[in-house]
Amino acid sequence: MERELPDGLSADRLPEHVAFIMDGNGRWAKKRVMNRVKGHEKGAGAVRTVVESCTKFGIPYLTLYAFSTENWQRPKKEVDALMGLLTRFLRNEKAQLVKNGVRLTAIGELHRLPDEVRNELALAMEATLHNARLTLCLALSYGSRSEIVEAVKGIADEVTQGRIQAADVDEEVVSQHLFTRGLPDPDLVIRTSGEMRLSNFLLWQCAYSEIFFTETLWPDFGESEFTSILKDFQARERRFGKVLQS
Repeated sequence: MERELPDGLSADRLPEHVAFIMDGNGRWAKKRVMNRVKGHEKGAGAVRTVVESCTKFGIPYLTLYAFSTENWQRPKKEVDALMGLLTRFLRNEKAQLVKNGVRLTAIGELHRLPDEVRNELALAMEATLHNARLTLCLALSYGSRSEIVEAVKGIADEVTQGRIQAADVDEEVVSQHLFTRGLPDPDLVIRTSGEMRLSNFLLWQCAYSEIFFTETLWPDFGESEFTSILKDFQARERRFGKVLQS
């Protein structure tokens, strides 16, 4: 399908995989003297925007940090509201994802999610299984440190059972034991709301990602700013530790 690129963006220098740390929903609501949940509801609109932008621009992979393992420590009322919002989002957006050629997948400790969320997630993933225009990965109940711990356990078990040798464990073996196996590492990570940290997100995978921090709160993030960040990305020189020859 033909790309719809804004002026100034080069099709051959777009990132293959963009990941978002969606931050600022609570502060967006607080500034407007609203309940935090209202901020999360408003943030769903920004999710639709970046998904639509990636499909238009021809970016094949998008990962959204939707709920971290640390988020379980938030007040139960807020967690329950977030799970309800996620359930409705999956149910209501499924048809649009199918229409737009978006394949949905998810990473994280998915077994910790409520049954209703897991059921809707499974239905949406099944309905979009054969789509190929964009792979949308939701990081749910996700934490990078626990992901790496589980990978180490899996590798240790395989070594113990003699399926692989300890000397054969390399970066590729580790990558294949992470939740993100089958996905390319992110080329670009964007965090909204002005915070400048990765917050336990894709720590292994982001080793050479370009990182962009914006002061914009997630509910206010739109296609115009996304385009501006992509232009900044295209102007960066990615050396991966090497010296580029002139």
